[in-house]
Amino acid sequence: MTIRKPEDVIEPFNFEGFDSALLKTLYLRMVRAREFEEKLYYLFLTIKMPGTMHQATGQEAVAVGVASVLNADDYVTSTHRGHAHCIAKDVSLNSMMAEMFAKRNGACKGMGGSMHLCDFSKGMLGAFGIVGAGIPIATGAALSSIVRGTRQVAVSFFGDGAINEGVFHESLNMASLWKLPVIYVVENNQYALSMPNELESAVTDLSSRGCSYNVPGRTVDGNNVLAVYNAARQAVEDARNGKGPFLLECVTYRVRGHARFEQPNYRPKEEEELWKQYDPILRFKQAATTAGILSESDLKAIDQQVEKEIEDSIAFAQSGEDVGALDYKQFIYSGQMEGGVE
Repeated sequence: MTIRKPEDVIEPFNFEGFDSALLKTLYLRMVRAREFEEKLYYLFLTIKMPGTMHQATGQEAVAVGVASVLNADDYVTSTHRGHAHCIAKDVSLNSMMAEMFAKRNGACKGMGGSMHLCDFSKGMLGAFGIVGAGIPIATGAALSSIVRGTRQVAVSFFGDGAINEGVFHESLNMASLWKLPVIYVVENNQYALSMPNELESAVTDLSSRGCSYNVPGRTVDGNNVLAVYNAARQAVEDARNGKGPFLLECVTYRVRGHARFEQPNYRPKEEEELWKQYDPILRFKQAATTAGILSESDLKAIDQQVEKEIEDSIAFAQSGEDVGALDYKQFIYSGQMEGGVE
């Protein structure tokens, strides 16, 4: 089996143009995403929680690097592995945690769970359990921006497996024809569930897959949040200025299995150990402190802030009301009547 080597894609950190406030925000969002999922993992092991989850441990730099260049009213569509995308788009940790507990004060009123998180007020149009489902929705959101003249940009995050879905090709063709302001972000964690890239894609240079539709692309180190940020910033700026769509491939690595508690026995242990050395959060900490841009105390303060935020979110969730058996009806029918629904 092929051993995927991090050094084939790794880029050095370049802090030019980044002030300390932005760097702290990037670190804060990555740590929030990591610790939120680590706490969920613990909760699923120790208490009764409904549903399931898919962790993005090791992929945080992609979500944070891209979403951090967006405006508050820009759009994002996510995947079944979408906690980091929501967090990077500033969806409330409280509402996300409450959703995981199936509470009425959750982001989706306790109706969606991990794979269907959304918050329209933050531009988060949804996480989707169906592979590739967010791609046409982001394309439609970008079209709405053109129709309404709002200069909003849409971003669709999806995995390397979704790039072979037919809707990917249909969406890129449409977006290119109409020069829609949409960025397609391939989170290439190198396995579509358990299938390695070379066994599912005839072309493994995924950023080149838009060439048939005249959509430019670029491949970046997805474990370097600054490299992702810079690439996304240029793509978003171009899209906002009418230059059309862009295909951004971020090469990263999913440290945990596909879904909670699944053991990734299909991957070589040597490969896993190699990639753990290039953890995006640890790399950022080492680079920022070595360069003297952020201090250990700066980072420790952020770690402590996130720890408190996570604990507060659990308390918020546990204080909420459980979803009722008939709650779903109020989100199907448009009107209410005394004693029930119309």
